[in-house]
Amino acid sequence: MAPYDLIVLDSRYHPPLAPLVAAGKDVYGYLSLGEVEQNQPYFAAVQQEGILRGENPNWKGSYFIDWRDPRWERRVLTELVPFVLQQGFSGLMLDTVDDAEYLETLDPVRNRGMRDAALRLIREIRKTYPQVRIILNRGFFLLDAVAPSIQYVLAESLMSRYDFQTGTYRHVRKADYIEAVRLLHAAQQRHPALRVLTLDYWWPTQAAKVQAIYELERRNGFVPYVATVELDQIIEEPGRRP
Repeated sequence: MAPYDLIVLDSRYHPPLAPLVAAGKDVYGYLSLGEVEQNQPYFAAVQQEGILRGENPNWKGSYFIDWRDPRWERRVLTELVPFVLQQGFSGLMLDTVDDAEYLETLDPVRNRGMRDAALRLIREIRKTYPQVRIILNRGFFLLDAVAPSIQYVLAESLMSRYDFQTGTYRHVRKADYIEAVRLLHAAQQRHPALRVLTLDYWWPTQAAKVQAIYELERRNGFVPYVATVELDQIIEEPGRRP
């Protein structure tokens, strides 16, 4: 991790943080807001509360949450965020925010209000913990509303992604990429302090493709990275130090 200034780690399973912080690293703890995995110690509690909304078909053992339930907001604010910060992390990386939009689109009647609840929860995190630094993973549907409350937006799978149906990497549709870049640039224009990180996925052996991803994302003014879908390898840009 020595070459990197910003590091995101699992909030429960991570190396000692003090040496990283002492070395000047900006260290963020991972927190999933839209899903709960079966291996989490609080899974049984939220399951008993009846606020789960089915299993994520792409990630077995991970279940969607009902953002609207006040018990979930209370757990996030009084239990989950404090746990991350008590580990010594300097900030939070908020993941699975797109689930709110996905669920409301999937069933607009049953899941009405999920997007509003996601926005409310992120604002409450900022209000309750005004000094904490935040990386938002995607969540483009609420980006402009929360941009003043975060330091970074991580545009995961912006240009290329992993297709769980075919088990391969592929580029996103050009029209989707153009629209996402437009949204990100618009948010930056309105909120100049907001920085955009990109995380695309590709085969490590295809250096030319990897380099093309890096070059395009960098031309758009973003801070790019390419990795394997398992997130066990950052694929460095050919010919450039990280």
